[in-house]
Amino acid sequence: MTAENLVLRRQCANAIRALAMDAVQAANSGHPGMPMGMADIAEALWRHRLRHDPAHPRWIDRDRFVVSNGHGSMLLYALLHLSGYALPMEELRRFRQLHSRTPGHPEVGVTPGVETTTGPLGQGIGNAVGMALAEKLLAQEFNRPGHPVIDHRTYVFLGDGCLMEGISHEACSLAGTWRLNKLVAFYDDNGISIDGEVRGWFGDDTPRRFEAYGWTVLRDVDGHDVQALDAAIAQAAAADRPVLVCCKTRIGQGSPNRAGTAKAHGEPLGEAEIALTRQALGWSAAPFELPPRVVQAWSARESGAALHAAWQARFEAYAQEHPALARELLRRHRSDAPLTAQAEAALASAAAAAQQRQAAVATRKASQQVLDEVGPAMPELIGGSADLTGSNLTDWKGHRALKGAGTGNHVHYGVREFGMAAIMNGLALHGGLRPFGGTFLTFSDYARNGVRMSALMKLPVIYVFTHDSIGLGEDGPTHQPVEHASSLRLIPGVDVWRPADATETAVAWRQALRRLDGPSCLLLTRQALPHAGGDDERIESVARGAYVLQHPHAECVALLASGSELAIARAAAALLAEEGIAARVVSVPCMDVFERQPADWRHAVIPRHLPRLAVEAGSSGLWWKFVGEHGDVIGLDRFGESAPAGELFKLFGFTAEAVAERARRLLASASQAGVKAGGTSPRAVQALDVLQR
Repeated sequence: MTAENLVLRRQCANAIRALAMDAVQAANSGHPGMPMGMADIAEALWRHRLRHDPAHPRWIDRDRFVVSNGHGSMLLYALLHLSGYALPMEELRRFRQLHSRTPGHPEVGVTPGVETTTGPLGQGIGNAVGMALAEKLLAQEFNRPGHPVIDHRTYVFLGDGCLMEGISHEACSLAGTWRLNKLVAFYDDNGISIDGEVRGWFGDDTPRRFEAYGWTVLRDVDGHDVQALDAAIAQAAAADRPVLVCCKTRIGQGSPNRAGTAKAHGEPLGEAEIALTRQALGWSAAPFELPPRVVQAWSARESGAALHAAWQARFEAYAQEHPALARELLRRHRSDAPLTAQAEAALASAAAAAQQRQAAVATRKASQQVLDEVGPAMPELIGGSADLTGSNLTDWKGHRALKGAGTGNHVHYGVREFGMAAIMNGLALHGGLRPFGGTFLTFSDYARNGVRMSALMKLPVIYVFTHDSIGLGEDGPTHQPVEHASSLRLIPGVDVWRPADATETAVAWRQALRRLDGPSCLLLTRQALPHAGGDDERIESVARGAYVLQHPHAECVALLASGSELAIARAAAALLAEEGIAARVVSVPCMDVFERQPADWRHAVIPRHLPRLAVEAGSSGLWWKFVGEHGDVIGLDRFGESAPAGELFKLFGFTAEAVAERARRLLASASQAGVKAGGTSPRAVQALDVLQR
């Protein structure tokens, strides 16, 4: 490398440092230290190795780049601007400002070229593992001799914080087991976190840890020596397993008084220190200005267009020999692609069969029956479970298990709920696959932030959470979810389905698979549930989130329920009918979908003129918005017990007799209040007469 070239490369790296300093200072908020410390690594990767096309950020065979230490977002924004993406300098000036395209942490869908939303440390590396897995699986499925149309790498930057978070262990262990040799992680080993030097709380031997996972580890690479970095990247490209490049760096590199200190981590350097840093770096350009030579050296528009065009030519040759495969590959990478006719037919068949059989079945089993139909009809479907396949029933007839370094369409994630969620997000972000994965509902706590990130990124990931209530019985309160359904419903953008029978389960699957703008959670039972009956028209009513299952003449009270409690509500309605009290029964399989329905549907399903009683074996809080201040809720706002399910339902008041009694009390209260106010409806008066008899 000539001295002139070395000088240019330093200037290109310093451009990142300058933009990071200036943007953080302008915002008076942000993290300059990581971009300044990793600038040389970024220059070595982005200018000399990364295959991408700034004019087409979604090109199928581009390399993926993830900033797992997302607080260093200005490094990514600088790279995108410098390379030629549609991110003008004005957006860098507006770093962290309202409605800018440069938010405080990278957000997919906001900034062109951002592959995933990062910020919660460790999830970016989990997403990257999912992306690398997707590349491996799609290459195995679509590539043919002489036609490597899927052949790209996933690069990720991460820091001490990502490695301290337990999710990095979960995801990276799997990456080693799967031998994802096209995954390369650059570890920003600067020894500094927010609280200072990490030696006092992070004493891990990180290289040995990753070697134990089965990774290739490149130790002690000077993160500020471009020749050492070039050699490490070349070595990583030749590896037969995932690679961790341990880069020794200084946080805030270039700052005379802040480099190597926690002060550089998460606050502006200050005008005086920035001036000193510019002087130390030999950087004379004004804030947010770049030397023309650096601008020209950084632009990847011409080289990116050439790479993309070469791939396009290869793809056209592939399409000539394998037209069906080419069409399928393109279909699978459309972000707005609807389900195929085959998948829709399979889902329709599953719902019709469930409605026709009207059999008592656990909804986890009903879910597997749906998968038996749709799995063979959806080659993009990739399932999995966190070591509970036999309990979650997430496999299906003809599935291929992915274990070790092989390939398949059902992933054994092991006991790694959080890692599973992040990897599924990565699979969805990559494109070409539709992921779902299962665990017990109570263990959704472990995966919760991954579910939240699915919602934030509007990813169509499906979570199968079984053993959904005290109905699982003897395992006791550690395994009996109470607050979990409500907790998931509180995450914006998540559709939480709690089906009451096989038909509702089939419809929940259909709606979840049709959804392209966010995640869905299916909460399923261990115990068998009776079928709720009805005719085929019920199927489309279920899809609206809530519907009237029983609508008797002269009704005077409404019973609302979800999941296993719908059968209890139906039985309670039958007891009330014997006394001359007509009760409407409303099934609410998905509050989220129901609340998106037009007001006339919502009011027709849950009428305001009737006293309303909701029944669900979980936290009661969210049901009050449906029953109103004069309604009632039978819920479970305490932990469960270890006992057979039947005894627990009786103990906590989830029986037909208990529900009927609460309905009588609700009617009596509503009727007496109406009589005093002089506005009681004839039906309420009739109900009061029945109760008084």
